[in-house]
Amino acid sequence: MSQQFEARRVEWIAREELAERMIPLIGRLYRELGIVTSIHGRRLLNISPVEILRTHRYTRKVGDEVLRPEKTYAVLEALETLRPGPASIDVARLVARFDARGGSYATDELVDFLREELAEVLTARESKPTDVVLYGFGRIGRLLARILIAHQGDGSGLRLRAIVVRRGSADDLKKRASLLRRDSVHGPFAGTIEIDEENDTILANGTLIQVIYANDPAAVDYTQYGISDAIVVDNTGRWRDEEGLGQHLRATGVSRVLLTAPGKGTIKNIVSGINSEDISPEDRILSAASCTTNAITPVLAAVDQAFGIRHGHVETVHSYTNDQNLIDNFHKGDRRGRSAALNMVITETGAAKAVAKALPQLAGRLSGSAIRVPTPDVSLAILNLQLERPTTKDEINAYLRQTSLTSPLRQQIDYVESPEVVSTDFVGSNRAGIVDGLATVAGEESVVLYVWYDNEFGYSCQVVRVLEKMADVHPTILPVREPVVLGAEAAVDAVEPAAV
Repeated sequence: MSQQFEARRVEWIAREELAERMIPLIGRLYRELGIVTSIHGRRLLNISPVEILRTHRYTRKVGDEVLRPEKTYAVLEALETLRPGPASIDVARLVARFDARGGSYATDELVDFLREELAEVLTARESKPTDVVLYGFGRIGRLLARILIAHQGDGSGLRLRAIVVRRGSADDLKKRASLLRRDSVHGPFAGTIEIDEENDTILANGTLIQVIYANDPAAVDYTQYGISDAIVVDNTGRWRDEEGLGQHLRATGVSRVLLTAPGKGTIKNIVSGINSEDISPEDRILSAASCTTNAITPVLAAVDQAFGIRHGHVETVHSYTNDQNLIDNFHKGDRRGRSAALNMVITETGAAKAVAKALPQLAGRLSGSAIRVPTPDVSLAILNLQLERPTTKDEINAYLRQTSLTSPLRQQIDYVESPEVVSTDFVGSNRAGIVDGLATVAGEESVVLYVWYDNEFGYSCQVVRVLEKMADVHPTILPVREPVVLGAEAAVDAVEPAAV
């Protein structure tokens, strides 16, 4: 027994040492080449050796063998040798494909294999940096700042240059920086933050952010801060139509606007991964829709593609938000004046109707309602769907699991099977929605799906993906998609953005 214990301890130390050697490789690939490495969507960047090893074990949960760290290390070394252009690369999928070929990691065969798999990013591509301004600095604004700072890489993509707020107090800058540094839900900022009160700037992990105090969006001259051709992300929710949001376009130095709420009128509502291809260079104002719309639309798209949706009802169990009262007080909305911290509150949601803006084929087929509950973050969408053809729990779960791993929607959909998961387990998820496979109910032509989503961070990740598409700096996702097997009969293609 003691010999077995010692052998396991030595084995762990060896793996931990190998993970430590991966960290500088992962960092160089990102900073020098713009390559984001992951294992089934779990990013390897800026995590500890123990977290790297835990991520390797995740492959066990998705039906694969535990990914051996030495294989990951070999792939990382080969990537540094090849030096491809910016891309989001799933190491686990590359290893699985290489192993399926019976390849040898001890020869040049791996480099030749990667040269073939990564052919489309081996040609150098120039990328012009795009300035980003955050108009508003609330829950979503601060999370967008964290993500943009973490994604700064070599500075050739999106560059967070400024935030615009109304001055709230004499020590406003200190308070803004403190809210960025500490978050009751998402924890401390990963890095260092300094403020310069004389120049109204925040320096976060080397990113210099100008804080601009203004009440009128049209009156700001961004060029005086060296900002030009910027995308303004309006996360205030104050304006949702073209007239209101168009005020930003009258400011000097602004070229486009992205709203982090459902847009009204003719504004395109974009759900990344679904209708991103609808974005054109001529679009001056776009919307990233809502957190709930982003959570449910990819799952609905996948289900409709494979099984067909006749009609359905979406019930969202949503964490409370700042538009509710902390304790009972007047509110112009029904029921929302009652204490958010003490009550479940029945309210309305436009998410079901908003789905049709991204998936026109589902127009008129979905209804929706919502319940606000006393939790600060992470919500749950319950999709009660009537399908065009019968299915089983095992079949639809297998399909959605595979969709989350290898389809074009793998950045949007995650899948979990655990009898113990609860809402807090999904805080910080970078996916738009996570299908809870054990909760699925299926019978003949009806199915009930439970989809968790971090309505703050997961949604913010979707917003950044829309920003990357607008700026034409969204990294190529490799390896290329694989067919999603549906039942035992046939292999069907997962949803292509152009198909919906």
